[in-house]
Amino acid sequence: MIIDELITKIQETQNPTVVGLDTSFDYLPDEMRNEVTDFKGAARAIYEFNKNLVDSVCDIVPCVKVQIAYYEMYGVEGLQCFFDTIAYAKKKGLFVMTDAKRNDIGATAECYAKAYLGKTSVGKREYSAFDSDFLTVNGYLGSDGIKPFQNWMQKRNKGIFVLVKTSNPSSGELQDLKLENGKTVYEYMGELVEGWGADFIGEYGYSSVGAVVGATHPKQAEILRKEMPHTFFLIPGYGAQGGTAQDLKVCFDTQGLGGIVNSSRGILCAYKQEKYAGKSYMEAARLACIAMKKDLNSVI
Repeated sequence: MIIDELITKIQETQNPTVVGLDTSFDYLPDEMRNEVTDFKGAARAIYEFNKNLVDSVCDIVPCVKVQIAYYEMYGVEGLQCFFDTIAYAKKKGLFVMTDAKRNDIGATAECYAKAYLGKTSVGKREYSAFDSDFLTVNGYLGSDGIKPFQNWMQKRNKGIFVLVKTSNPSSGELQDLKLENGKTVYEYMGELVEGWGADFIGEYGYSSVGAVVGATHPKQAEILRKEMPHTFFLIPGYGAQGGTAQDLKVCFDTQGLGGIVNSSRGILCAYKQEKYAGKSYMEAARLACIAMKKDLNSVI
């Protein structure tokens, strides 16, 4: 199971961190942005930044998460950068999550599943479009929108993380609403996810069907950890969004397993922080990853 492989890598590195490559051109150092005037130049600079950053942290973190929106806004050239970033991270031995929050009705969900987890046939050959290890998925269309992803998970040993309790401040407008049975919407979604993952549970007791559970909502996360004992959490919201290591402690089990924590701007833009003054963006990113590892391990 892919989830076992990820957990093993987390244990080897002793680091439950996923580096979020939400790489905006604006985050790059001035010298990488000077004289760039078009999408092609921006995409080339972003890829160079990503490549160097991956080189600097690939031995101390298990995984990167590539957020597709940060590449789509640079058009076709941005998508080429997205493709190249995935390929390079995998070449360097990192697990790759694509953060695209995809879903639709069954037939369209199948196309999304092929694009990120599966293969697309052209004539007598099959091709992987954006070959990722994991994909974030919106489960609020129900089971028929999840099944195509499950099918490709089974065929190609892939995984998904389904939105359950997101880290944004207004998530409670929908997700915290109470249903007739007294459960909240996010709890009911959690039940569905736990069920969807039943056939994908690995040796560590966790499923390759995971859940997105924000660090910024520790009370809700604590409820979900109890109600979803076999579901591995992707935990956004740490650092720049306000979530702390103490907040997300509840996402982990007594063995220190059960989740992986995302940090994007805190690592990508670490070189801008006063404490890393004088460091290159690669050096600062590495130091930020080490500091995050130490912070997380101090509580979990």
